[in-house]
Amino acid sequence: MIKLSMNQKKWLLLAHLIFSSIMLGGAVIFLVLSIVAATSTDPSIISACYQAMHVLSKTSVRASTIGTIVTGVLLSVWTHWGLFRYYWLIAKEILTAFAIVLGPIGMYFWTLPASSSALPEGIGAMENSAILLNSGQLWTGIILQILSLAIIFWLSVFKPWGKRKA
Repeated sequence: MIKLSMNQKKWLLLAHLIFSSIMLGGAVIFLVLSIVAATSTDPSIISACYQAMHVLSKTSVRASTIGTIVTGVLLSVWTHWGLFRYYWLIAKEILTAFAIVLGPIGMYFWTLPASSSALPEGIGAMENSAILLNSGQLWTGIILQILSLAIIFWLSVFKPWGKRKA
């Protein structure tokens, strides 16, 4: 097993915090863009918001999720924390799996229909209802994503529940 020096551990933790912050920031950007899209009557602004969300879901959301997972696993394996030694770490792992489904997977599919439709030209009733349904799913996903990431941050700081009995 690799043992990290204190300096190496700090660098790996810094990378983990940066990737995690990008994940949370991305979720907040999705929230802001969704609010703009929901309150705008200009089809080109609505379309631009959904296109921006879709691009983000294919780029920074995926990259930050991968970076967070890789650095988190390395921190767990290469330090005394381990992957399953503490209840708070297990809770983080479960919430991370949930965040993966919501983030790179959910956000991509929920923004795809709206980003690819011809919103400025006027959409048919069928497409409009599909976009409204996706919008509701997107809102739910964004709120759940922000909550799960906030809980993950909370777990990282407070480390409740202690160590598992071996």
